[in-house]
Amino acid sequence: MKTTLIIGASSGIGKTLANNLIQKGESVISISRQLPDATFSQYHQHDILSEGELPKLEGAIDGLVYCPGSITLKPFRTLKPQDFEADFELNVLGAIKCIQSYHQNLQLSKNASIILFSTVAVQTGMPFHSSVAISKGAIEGLTKALAAEFSPKIRVNCIAPSLTNTLMAEKFINTPEKLEASNNRHPLKRIGQADDIAHTAEFLLSTSWVTGQVFHVDGGMSTLKV
Repeated sequence: MKTTLIIGASSGIGKTLANNLIQKGESVISISRQLPDATFSQYHQHDILSEGELPKLEGAIDGLVYCPGSITLKPFRTLKPQDFEADFELNVLGAIKCIQSYHQNLQLSKNASIILFSTVAVQTGMPFHSSVAISKGAIEGLTKALAAEFSPKIRVNCIAPSLTNTLMAEKFINTPEKLEASNNRHPLKRIGQADDIAHTAEFLLSTSWVTGQVFHVDGGMSTLKV
C-alpha cells in the first residue's frame, strides 16, 4: 500500500487529493493546522510556520505533497518587505522544511515523489502578482534543482494552476459577476476545480518516468490567446 504525506489537507486541493487517494485504498498522512474531516492513516495538527520540529514519521513515504500557499494581490508600490517575507516563508521555506524533515522517509520508497505548487502567474506576467510570483518562481527553481539532486531515487515535480475554486480564492469569485469575469479570462471559459488539480497530482504520484517538470493546469491561460 502506498503512503502519501499531504501537508495542508484540511481544505481545497489538499483535501480533495486526500479523499481521492483514500477512496482508492491508499494510506494518507496529514499534517495541517486545522482538523480535517477525512479518515487519515495518521493526522498531526501542526503549524508549518511554527518554530517547533515537524512530527516524526516512521517508515517509507511514497509521496510528499506540499499544499500550503497564498494569494497576495496588491500593487507593487503598496507592498511592504513583510508581505514578500510572509509569502516566501509560507510558500518556499515551509516546503523546504518539510522536504528536509522527511527526505529519509522518501529515500525508503521504491518510487518516491515530491509535488510542489506554483502559479500560472510565474510564466504569464499579471499585474499585482509580484509577491506571489516571486515566491512561486522560487518553487519552480527548487523543483528543478531538487529533481536533479535527488535523481534517480526521488522524483520532484510542480503543478502551476490558474485560479481554482477553493476557499483561498473565494474573495475573487464570490459574486456572479466576479465568477463570470474569471471564467471568461480562461480559454476553456471556466476557472479550475480542485479535482482538476488533484487528478494531476495523482498522476504525478503514480507515474515513474516524469521528474523536474512544471505542469500548467490552467485552462489554457499560459499558452493560448483566444
